[in-house]
This record gives sequence, structure tokens and C-alpha cells, in this order.
Amino acid sequence: MKQIDHLSEVASQILNTSNEERIAHILKHKWIGYPSAQRILDQLEDLLLHPKQSRMPNLLITGETNNGKTLLIERFRQLHPADPNLDGVAVRIPVLYVQSPPSPDERGLYNNILALLFRSLKASESTDQKRQRVITILQQVNLGMIVIDEIQHLLAGPSLKQRNFLNVIKYLGNELNVPIVGVGTADAIRALQVDPQVQNRFMPAVLPKWELNTDLARLLASFEKIIPLRNPSMLTEKELATKLLYMSGGTIGELSQLLNRAAIWAIRNNKEKIDILALDKCGYVRPADRKSAVSRI
Repeated sequence: MKQIDHLSEVASQILNTSNEERIAHILKHKWIGYPSAQRILDQLEDLLLHPKQSRMPNLLITGETNNGKTLLIERFRQLHPADPNLDGVAVRIPVLYVQSPPSPDERGLYNNILALLFRSLKASESTDQKRQRVITILQQVNLGMIVIDEIQHLLAGPSLKQRNFLNVIKYLGNELNVPIVGVGTADAIRALQVDPQVQNRFMPAVLPKWELNTDLARLLASFEKIIPLRNPSMLTEKELATKLLYMSGGTIGELSQLLNRAAIWAIRNNKEKIDILALDKCGYVRPADRKSAVSRI
């Protein structure tokens, strides 16, 4: 099939399917590389290749909620999947991704790790025993790095527990000789400031909010390429780009949701392009308006 000029090859092929199939395709997660994300991916690659030593470098990835942090980490994990290693003793895990517990709880962190590794959770096991079991298992899987998401959760506890949790993170890195990558909102920076020694080990990497510039234009052009609509939307035109930035609040997650809703509206209403009308009619509510509505309840 001939590729449509304003679409990628995959999107051109999807154009020949039913409306519902097109909508299902639009709703799938999409990875779009852009400069700030690529810089962080490069930093992660460098960490993964770093020679093992007693004090490994660490990274703290921060940004607004819904600005692509988790999607970026998922992309990195896809590039470095676990290897079943059927001929070996244990699986190989280049990147261990774990959610921080809701509060700075050492046992909670160990339980999350053990659950990821499909190991039993023993209620009678002491924290010291859990710690040793986690260390022993992770030493067997050729671990490359540990990624702890939502690391700002450690602020949801008293200062003593916060310091203990940070010491646990430091201990894991030291014992396993692997880098630790923290992921979280801007509060994550404040969370690490509880212990200056730990803070100094983490190089900050920020995913900034989007602005009306050439980077945003490239991003919008990339989105237009992968959204299977029959007519060009011209998302990079100033009026449309300005409205998209205003409505989304400058985060890539919100921008993606907005474009998805507008594209689905355009398909169901036989418009086949995203324009001002589609943005106004698609039912999307700005993040700022959502917060305002909640505050009035």
C-alpha cells in the first residue's frame, strides 16, 4: 500500500482498517523520542555500562506529573529486557524496576522487590532476614541497575523513617555495586535532601514542561505522523500549537490524551483531522480546570 505523505508507514496501513480498529490503535501507548528524553536515555545507558565499583553513580529523574517519566523508563526497560537464561542458574535482569512503597517502609520495599521476582513473602521473616534474602537473590541475577519509581513517597513518613529509607537505598547500591535511579516529581529532590550524603550521590535529570518552540513543533509533527487520520491536521501551525500547549498544560502525557480524544472525535464525526473544532468538542478538560472543579466541591 502507498504511504500517505503526512503519515508514517504504519499509520498509513492502519488507515485502511475500520474506524474502531483505528481508534484502538490511537489508544495504544506510543513512544516518541525527543531531545530531553533522549539525553536521559543516554545517561541511563552510561550508568548501565559503568564499571562496577564500591560507590556507583546514581541518577534522579524528575518532572511534572504526566510528563513522560514512567514512559521513558518503560522504553529503557524495553531496550534492556530480562533474559530467561535457560542454560544458567538464574534469570538475568539488567533493569529492576520497583515502585516505592506508599511510605518510607524498609520491609515494604523488600516485599515489592520479592514480589517482582516471584518469591514468597514470609510474614514471620524479620526485616534483617528479608534484607539478606533480597541481597542474595539480586546478586544471582546479573543485575545492572535498580529503578525506584515514585521515590517522593518517602516524604509521607517521620524524618527518622525517611533517613532510614535513604540509608536502605544507599546500602543496596553499595552491596550490589549497581547504580540506583530514582524517579519522581519535584518533591523527589526535597525527599533526597533529608540526607545530604545520599543527595550528593544522585545526579539530577529533569524532564521540563513544554514551551512554544521548535522542540514542541517537532513533537507535534511526530504525533501527526503516527495518528491515522485521512487529512493533514497541520498541528505545527501556530494557532493550533498554541491551543494544544494551553489545553495540555505543557506535559506530554496530557498532550497525548488531548490529541487522542480529538483524533477519535474527528474519526467518529467524519472530520478526519484535528482542528480547533475537534479540540473544543472532544470532551477533554484542562488539568487546571480539573483542579479548579475539585476545589469547588
